[in-house]
Amino acid sequence: MRRTVGLMAALLAVMGMSAAPANAQPSPFSDLIAVQEATARFHSVHEAVAAGYLPTNECVPGMGYHWVNPALFEPPGESRLDLRKPEVLLYERTARGGLRLTGVEYLWSDADQDLRTDNDRPSLFGVPFVGPMEGHGPGMPKHYELHAWVWKYNANGLFAQENPKVTC
Repeated sequence: MRRTVGLMAALLAVMGMSAAPANAQPSPFSDLIAVQEATARFHSVHEAVAAGYLPTNECVPGMGYHWVNPALFEPPGESRLDLRKPEVLLYERTARGGLRLTGVEYLWSDADQDLRTDNDRPSLFGVPFVGPMEGHGPGMPKHYELHAWVWKYNANGLFAQENPKVTC
């Protein structure tokens, strides 16, 4: 818990935010804490597997290893977002060969599957998703995505696509 509070204080400083009073509307700060609380157990890859996340076994420079939960990625026109259930977990290799959770990624299927339109662009934390873009593999629909580096500092920004500190 102390680590979470410390990380969130650092995130606040980077984002230029302050904690809102208890009776205020939910803020990106409280939403980010909710994401950390919901994903803390996935520091254990065994917990990630038990929850339905599958490794892709390919490391993307600046992003790391993507562990995808296919049950959470909805077909076009049926997408729903739940900040506590990211479709993708992001990991990096540790010096000892294990995996360390660095962030999460949210996916949203493009309703009309047309890259020229974006009238269904979602947002979380007040941040619009990137896209629409082609699927990254066979059978993956055109989609939008948003990264949130809630477990590793990112000098490019909390919601940047890539994190220069994550290497393969």
